[in-house]
Amino acid sequence: MSSDDELTPSEVTEFQKSKDNLLEDSRKVFEDVHAEFCDIRKILLKFQEWKEKFPDSYCDAYISFCLPKLLNPLIRVQLINWNPLEVGLEEMPWFRAIEEFSDAKNVSESKRDDDTDQEVLPRVIEKTILPKITAFVKSVWDPLSTSQTKNLVHLSSEDTLIILFKQDFLNVVVLRMKKSVEEDVFIPLYPKSHQVYIFSVSSLMQLLSNVLLWDGIVQEDTVRDLGLSKLLNRYLLLNLLNTPLGPENTEKCTKVVACLPERWFQDLRSGSTLPELLNFCQHLLKCARMLHKNNHSDETKEVLLLLVKVKALHIVEDFIEEYKLEHLKSMIGK
Repeated sequence: MSSDDELTPSEVTEFQKSKDNLLEDSRKVFEDVHAEFCDIRKILLKFQEWKEKFPDSYCDAYISFCLPKLLNPLIRVQLINWNPLEVGLEEMPWFRAIEEFSDAKNVSESKRDDDTDQEVLPRVIEKTILPKITAFVKSVWDPLSTSQTKNLVHLSSEDTLIILFKQDFLNVVVLRMKKSVEEDVFIPLYPKSHQVYIFSVSSLMQLLSNVLLWDGIVQEDTVRDLGLSKLLNRYLLLNLLNTPLGPENTEKCTKVVACLPERWFQDLRSGSTLPELLNFCQHLLKCARMLHKNNHSDETKEVLLLLVKVKALHIVEDFIEEYKLEHLKSMIGK
């Protein structure tokens, strides 16, 4: 199911050589600078000492506002080899150093209560980190890659970042996902056995799962529109309707339900599912009818459980009544 593009050995070698040369050059940037003035932890220690000894002077100098600009070139050098789609911020030494500095308690006897050092890390992220992450989202991130998407979602979920990832950034994320929906999962009308067709179906499943990972970060209406209205109803359901009813079809339906956020169904009390899932539920009902007709009781129950998970309880209740399956009423709480 992985959609990550694989490079040829020669391309990997060439890329690694260029990368190594760049990193080697970056190590020379501060080679003529004393360690006390290019080591972020040591620099922050000096400011911490100033704050503890002369808190009023420290505050009057607005140091917390100056530090992000001061640290910017030092951090950018460390970011040269950082890929936000692979590694989180919390693993980087500069991040831990600023985090410790921001959380340090002022042990002086100053009566000031306007300590703004806790804003240093958010400001650094906003001015230095966010532009790089945004550039990666625009030009590097592949929404079809589950590993990249999970890392990006994790990064966007961190307490320090989620406050800063405002609508401008999320708009970039949404635009990239829309582009992927429109360009990466087109299903050509080839015979089922055609390799391109099969790849497109697996890509649909992959992209649907990855889009739904953004629930809770991107607006729910947007996630539901991309994941359900477009991917599921416009593309994936077409494939399900043209796949013979049976184990393969049921397996695909199970994967669809498995990636749906549970919280979407927590407040549905009427026994009806989400409007975007009505057509999908009708397909599940069709599967259940066929399985029951062929005396596949276990498989029938499996499909009915999928309907229960998406809170299509009225459909399940009517099915149980229609076929006199009173022993299955427990699955709908009766």
